[in-house]
Parts: sequence; C-alpha cells; structure tokens
Amino acid sequence: MSSTDVVELILRDHRRMEDLFRVLRNAEADRAAALKEFADLLIAHASAEEDEVYPALRRYKNVDGEDVDHSVHEHHEANEALLALLEVEDTASDAWDEKLEELVTAVNHHADEEERTLLNDARENVAEDRRAALGQKFLKARARYLESGCGGVENVRELVAAADD
Repeated sequence: MSSTDVVELILRDHRRMEDLFRVLRNAEADRAAALKEFADLLIAHASAEEDEVYPALRRYKNVDGEDVDHSVHEHHEANEALLALLEVEDTASDAWDEKLEELVTAVNHHADEEERTLLNDARENVAEDRRAALGQKFLKARARYLESGCGGVENVRELVAAADD
C-alpha cells in the first residue's frame, strides 16, 4: 500500500467490491460476513468520496461538475440497493439473490462510469502531489466511517431517507 494517489485508492476499493460480489454470489460462502464487509466498504468509500474527493474535483475546470453530480446520484441509487439487500433476512432465498443482482448492477455501473469519466479526468488534470494529498484525506475519512460501522442497516436506512428529503 505504497500509493496514496486518490485515483489508485478508489480503483483498489472498486476491485475489492468486485471480489466481494464474487463471494456474495457463492451460496457456499459466509454471505452475511461478506455483506457486512461490503456494506461498510461501500458506505465508507462513497462518503469519503463525497466529503473529500468530489468537492476538490469540482474545482478543476477540466473535470465536469455534472459528472460529479451524477456520481453522487449513483451513490444514492447504490445505497437504496444496498438497503434492499440488507433488509432480506435469508441469504439463501431467491429474494436475496435478486436484491444482490440489483446491487451488483448499480455499483458496477457507477464504478465503470466513474472510472471512465471522473477518475480519468483526475488522472489527466490533477497534479500527482495533489492526488496524493487528496488520497490522504480520502483514506482518513474512509477510516473514520469504517470505524463507525457505517454499513449497518440503521445507518444505511438513515442515509437513504436523508437523500430522499
């Protein structure tokens, strides 16, 4: 974990989420434990992006502010899909599999779009030292959220309700 480049850190989280999706799709795996890790990671990652990364990227003229707004909207969609999955009690049920696929679709769509737009723009337009400083802030905020157990169903419910207001 040498790099603190914010782009590399965000990409690393995206790859970890993909790994967790593979575990969540495996009926033999400990789906509940994987879901807890995934929920904490998703909420901490998105919240740290919204707190530290997106406001900084908005200030660059070559980074499209509409892409930032769109990413925030997609975080909300992912949170809604996460909440729907967290509220299914039986990890062996068809409902769980269905809600998992909705979550996978929402998160993969967002990650793909973010990587093609915002992260490429950041790589091209934000100086390396600035990306490293942003990465430090991202890591600090992300750790703070992870320590708070941010992926718990009650917190996710509050995030979804707040965004709907």
